[in-house]
Amino acid sequence: MILSFLVYIFFNSSTNQFQFVQEHYNVQLFDIYLGVDGISIYFVLLTTIIMPIALLSNWNSIKENVKFYLNTILLLETLLLACFLVSDILLFYIFFESILPPLFLLIGLFGSSNKVRASYYFFLYTVWGSLFLLLAILAMYSIMGTTDFDALFKTNFDYTSQLILFGAIFLAFAVKTPTIFLNNWLLKAHVESPLGGSIILAGIVLKLSLYGIFRLILPVLPKATLDLTFIVYTIGVITIIYASFSTLRTVDVKELIAYSSVSHAAVYLIGAFSNTIQGIEGSITLGLAHGFVSSGLFICAGGILYDRSGTRMIYLYRGIAQLMPLFSILFFILSLGNCGAPLTLNFIGEFMSLYGMVEKLPFLGVLGSTSIVFSAAYTIYMFNRITFGGSFTKFFEENIFDTTKREFTLLFILVLFTVILGIYPSLILDTLHYSVVNLIYSY
Repeated sequence: MILSFLVYIFFNSSTNQFQFVQEHYNVQLFDIYLGVDGISIYFVLLTTIIMPIALLSNWNSIKENVKFYLNTILLLETLLLACFLVSDILLFYIFFESILPPLFLLIGLFGSSNKVRASYYFFLYTVWGSLFLLLAILAMYSIMGTTDFDALFKTNFDYTSQLILFGAIFLAFAVKTPTIFLNNWLLKAHVESPLGGSIILAGIVLKLSLYGIFRLILPVLPKATLDLTFIVYTIGVITIIYASFSTLRTVDVKELIAYSSVSHAAVYLIGAFSNTIQGIEGSITLGLAHGFVSSGLFICAGGILYDRSGTRMIYLYRGIAQLMPLFSILFFILSLGNCGAPLTLNFIGEFMSLYGMVEKLPFLGVLGSTSIVFSAAYTIYMFNRITFGGSFTKFFEENIFDTTKREFTLLFILVLFTVILGIYPSLILDTLHYSVVNLIYSY
């Protein structure tokens, strides 16, 4: 984490080139180049912030195979960082797929009652989707004879090839986002996963598709991207509406946060395809904001509340503010972030994403903007029902305790990033701007 912040401090935002490049020639078949640019640096920062929080969130709940659990989390962090650091499309795919076995074991060994079924759902869905990405990469290599990012950025594929490659790559990332009809695995994985697994899934893994769009679709397949934007927007809007209505009807607080993640992911997916500077910057900002807020909400729901009450049913909670005032304050700020309220990073990301959406396709942009209303509705319902709603029920013991120092520290860190970056978004946007401008004008 300290190294990633040092990289950010010494990063030169006036260029779109990879910086701090490390060359490794002693790997068989590959010359590995690791580096960061104005886009990947934020995903690296997000990973190094969220992973220690995910590790510490299960401090008391994981009692068996603790060493294996720790090694799995650290292996996941290494593979995720490699995804964001490599400058080769084939190596990106290798690390992209290498994340699946550790997550499969994390869910299958440390999850809830239906953990095995959930782990297989997650593994099969994502492997099936990634096969199309592998075929697209092999096709690119057969045409160009290289898998280097810089070489591919300068390549001009013919229109038919771009359409085919776009369809294959977008399908793989649509599974990871996930979009409508491809999101069954996410709900099962979130509900059955241990708390640390849910945090990693929502906070980082779902951002791999967003990062992949900026690496493999926008700069490499510009003509297909411009012509197929309407289809992407339609899928995104349907996903927003479907996920929002599903969220409104759920009674499981962890399911509610999972469906909320699908809705927010659809918003930053649409922003990424807006072909506007504001939309793309907003999609990255919203991705970072969602990583902080969703992680905090999962700690609140799957960690603090579930550890104390043994249930995730919203209708069983009532009057928690009387018993846990400190928790209620932190939960309130995170809920505001999930709503996209002003002075939070989510507000900046959603506003810029929706601006780019409306500017590109006004009608679908207006429909997509309903996510603001829906997110406010289900988040306010969740917060009000849990923290207020009268006196606490007999289901809870009167001596239920407030957040511990560990829980408070984890939540406070996430709240701090959400609020500080919401008040001073220039800390992100200034470094991001030059890389996004170059990405736009490379179309």
